[in-house]
Amino acid sequence: MASISKLSNPSPASSLSSTFNPRASQPKCLIGFLTTTTNFSSKVSSSKLSIRSKSSLKGSLVVRCSQGDGNGSPAKRTYLHDLYEKEGQSPWYDNLCRPVTDLLPLIASGVRGVTSNPAIFQKAISTSNAYNDQFRELVLSGKDIESAYWELVVKDIQDASKLFESIYDQTDAGDGYVSVEVSPRLADDTQGTIEAAKWLHKVVAHPNVYIKIPATAPCIPSIKEVIANGISVNVTLIFSLTRYEAVIDAYLDGLEASGLNDLSKVTSVASFFVSRVDTLIDKLLEKIGTPEALDLRGKAAVAQAALAYQLYQKKFSGPRWEALVKKGAKKQRLLWASTSVKNPAYPDTLYVAPLIGPDTVSTMPDQALQAFIDHGTVSRTIDSNVSEAEGIYSALEKLGIDWSYVGNQLEIEGVDSFKKSFDSLLDTLQEKANSLKLVSL
Repeated sequence: MASISKLSNPSPASSLSSTFNPRASQPKCLIGFLTTTTNFSSKVSSSKLSIRSKSSLKGSLVVRCSQGDGNGSPAKRTYLHDLYEKEGQSPWYDNLCRPVTDLLPLIASGVRGVTSNPAIFQKAISTSNAYNDQFRELVLSGKDIESAYWELVVKDIQDASKLFESIYDQTDAGDGYVSVEVSPRLADDTQGTIEAAKWLHKVVAHPNVYIKIPATAPCIPSIKEVIANGISVNVTLIFSLTRYEAVIDAYLDGLEASGLNDLSKVTSVASFFVSRVDTLIDKLLEKIGTPEALDLRGKAAVAQAALAYQLYQKKFSGPRWEALVKKGAKKQRLLWASTSVKNPAYPDTLYVAPLIGPDTVSTMPDQALQAFIDHGTVSRTIDSNVSEAEGIYSALEKLGIDWSYVGNQLEIEGVDSFKKSFDSLLDTLQEKANSLKLVSL
């Protein structure tokens, strides 16, 4: 973050109490049970990675930014509770907007954490008036645009983390996290990422906050250093098994280099992206065009994820890991990200239902969350047919699919997408600031 040295601690005006007014007349995330209809749903066979259609959505829990007032209806017990209690997978929500108290019904429905990214904040801040008062104060007090942006973000993260503190405490730092990402402009800057992560950790000042760092090659050393400094990390934008192994090693190296006798509060998740893998590989398969190639569409992402879980189990076992366990270390959980279905021809729980397993996290945006609550199937599926996953992975290679190319290309696209969202939001904020200054004159 170019202006990291200029950033100061959030002002007193951004305290938690100013947000917790569920009746404030401002745009908010409206949460409730609404009836919607989609054409696809899914049920995963316990022995196969294949998916078959089921019924349409009925009365699903949905979350959307709205002008409406109120925090929604209390949620009843859902499949999300079963997901955690029966199978050991933590369901998280991949979205954040003001007021954060509208997360409460989601927490009641079984959500145990929140992830955010530059695209999420771009949408939240640019399409809502809920940030205007704080932004006006920041601009009129002389804050530059990027500094103002970070104060808006930090406030949301602080407020949201308060809502998940009880889960964090109940699980002894095992769950209940809210994630905030360093500037996407730092994806190729090792030292800049380290400094940004330290700054965010300091100003957010909540133990149940993950600092998100991209799994780019320049940021792998950053992950090790940040972990070594006792800061918990969500490693994001992982698209390949090779890079995932490097991420695990960075986590282990960081724990060993920390010098801490108690590692129980230094935790991490590795965000392995799913749906985007199919989006790219499906296009490659369609170019090949053979019946064998076309038959593999929609299967690559889940197959690679299943193999990632095998790698996870292998790396977090053995003498090296056991030595860290003696100091209280926790496994770096696999987090399934990019779980919304991009292809409408696929079942709407395609990237959730086949990836259920212990010590994992599934972070779901509205579409995937609503679908799983409505007609999800809770059973351990992530390693129900590893041989089939291996067969799909190998078959794709034989067809000429280069997994290294896929991982690199998706990483480039992911970083570029977040940079564009970040830059677009700063441009929007600059326009707002210009209008505010004109009004103030």
